[in-house]
Amino acid sequence: MAKHTIDSGAAEGDFYHVKDLLDPDERAKLDRVRAFLVDRVAPGAGERWEAGETPLGLRDEIRDLDITGTWADDHHIAPRSYLLTGLIGMEMARVDASFATFFGVHAGLAMGSIRECGSEEQKERWLPPMVRWEKTGAFGLTEPLVGSGASLGLLTTARRDGDSWVLDGEKKWIGNATFADLVVIWARDVADDQVRGFVVEKGAPGFTARALEGKIALRGVQNAHIVLDGVRVPEANRLARADSFRDTARVLKVTRGGVAWSATGCAIGAYEAARAYALEREQFGRPIAGFQLVQDLLARMLANITACQGMVVRMAALHEQHRLDDAQAALAKMFCTTRMRETVAWAREVLGGNGILLEHGAARFFADAEALYSYEGTRDMNSLIVGRAITGHSAFV
Repeated sequence: MAKHTIDSGAAEGDFYHVKDLLDPDERAKLDRVRAFLVDRVAPGAGERWEAGETPLGLRDEIRDLDITGTWADDHHIAPRSYLLTGLIGMEMARVDASFATFFGVHAGLAMGSIRECGSEEQKERWLPPMVRWEKTGAFGLTEPLVGSGASLGLLTTARRDGDSWVLDGEKKWIGNATFADLVVIWARDVADDQVRGFVVEKGAPGFTARALEGKIALRGVQNAHIVLDGVRVPEANRLARADSFRDTARVLKVTRGGVAWSATGCAIGAYEAARAYALEREQFGRPIAGFQLVQDLLARMLANITACQGMVVRMAALHEQHRLDDAQAALAKMFCTTRMRETVAWAREVLGGNGILLEHGAARFFADAEALYSYEGTRDMNSLIVGRAITGHSAFV
């Protein structure tokens, strides 16, 4: 059979060339991040995943990339468009979804909580050292018995006691919490039942974080079960502009959009692993890439990826215009994670039995997709956020 020229965009999962939307300086920064990911993150991704290790040793190199935080956090940071920020997240997950989550918990959830809900003094106190990775952050919302129902009542409580607050309860699935210097804890104020945010600093008496064992996804992220037993937090560490779950939702709107980008990247990583395998694997005397059914699976995967890219690129434009709302972010998270889940399954199918081995790449993306599909709001919960927006009726309970 005749061979034809390979489309470079298709080979990299960028069939419609969305990266061409960046200006030259942004493209240079994205290329620099991509080189770091390929050279420093990719080589040990499988081994870290199997060992359940987080790449803490790369923090100084991440800092030097100048991609943590925003110009408002530290004026030494070069301004970035939402498109560039999204594409950076996509590139991270394209190489290692665990790395993307480790970065996102710190720079998105933890820093985002302080940026959105902190006073000016709190932002000045915490954000610059977090930009420099001198202090690492975590975000504690989900609980053992409260996941999707967080907006209706957290079991973790906060009680005012003089100039301090006393926190009691448990949190689960909290990424980075086993080593974080600053953990944002969301708790229900017993005085008025409103959700408030608190920054618990490392070493606080009564705070323990135990790493969850037996995970089959995002094993390169240290998720923790946190116990808060009479943890005292000074009033100065209560996030000044976090007075209800609506304030928590402001943070989640941004990070749900980030998960949509990560899901797109995870799908690309799986697609690239499947494509590379198909070009090398031979059956019946020729590469399986020349078989119709394999090409059909690859084309379906690329179509899913391209559809997701179209949605998240438009989402970034709306964000730039300050027009992105909760339902639009929820729709992107719902759609992109669903298409990702479908795509990684097709990638595993292309590899046959080898699809369950880490050495071929697709297995890690296949497993990690399950976590991205669930966190930052399940598909069902995000669909109900969209449903409320398009009908005017809430169907949550």
